[in-house]
Amino acid sequence: MSHRPKNRPGEKPGATREQTERRELFERARRDSLKPSDDTAVLYGWHTVRAALQNPQRRLRKILATENAARRLADEKIESKLKPEIVRPDAIAARLPADAVHQGIYVETDPLPAPPVEELAAHGVVLVLDQITDPHNVGAIFRSAAAFAATAIVTTARHSPEATGVLAKAASGALEHVPFVTVQNLARGLAALKARGFVVIGLDSSGGDDLAALPLRAPLALVLGAEGKGLRQLTKDTCDHIARLDLPGAIQSLNVSNAAALALYVAHTRLNR
Repeated sequence: MSHRPKNRPGEKPGATREQTERRELFERARRDSLKPSDDTAVLYGWHTVRAALQNPQRRLRKILATENAARRLADEKIESKLKPEIVRPDAIAARLPADAVHQGIYVETDPLPAPPVEELAAHGVVLVLDQITDPHNVGAIFRSAAAFAATAIVTTARHSPEATGVLAKAASGALEHVPFVTVQNLARGLAALKARGFVVIGLDSSGGDDLAALPLRAPLALVLGAEGKGLRQLTKDTCDHIARLDLPGAIQSLNVSNAAALALYVAHTRLNR
């Protein structure tokens, strides 16, 4: 007795392998056609998009919204020069990763302008990220940076996520409040900050001093490394100090975004005494 092979996941009952592969190619081509150009920032989710629409520096290219989201924009009197295109939720979902929570609102914009590192205002606290590549972590760091009124976040052009998509969603609107400055070479970027009077402190578990015990002053740059790898040696060599975050509990390490929040709290407390 002959048996027809079972359908693969996603195959319609009775579809041949050729039909399924053709359908998959068509779906892939459709998704590719919806992808914005490389110079476009994609924002989605209510808090992220609302903050972008309220930022006069944002140059909007496209707004997609469900009827409910458009009604909420109107109810909250969030206006834009660009009128939203009313779509079904799946029209937004088709443009995003499968696990993206878009809440019925999607925007394409120009990337925000950012000053070169040599022109950053010489006051307050700057966070410097040494090859932190996880967009969720960087987005969470942005939220903490905005909460503590950090002057900017500095990172490398390579080995770091772009200020779009997942990072922007995780930042929950913080991208509109903290400039995202990229440099080609982190050691030279740190040297530029030092030339502008910044004290540069690298955070590492091997640090000789507790950050809370150092004599901090503004302008201050706090440098964080990727989880697992930590700060690169050249980055350490460029810092004025290498400090640790002393923790009282049994676990002596934190997720990098939590470490950033704690370091910002320590710096804010010490600098505002």
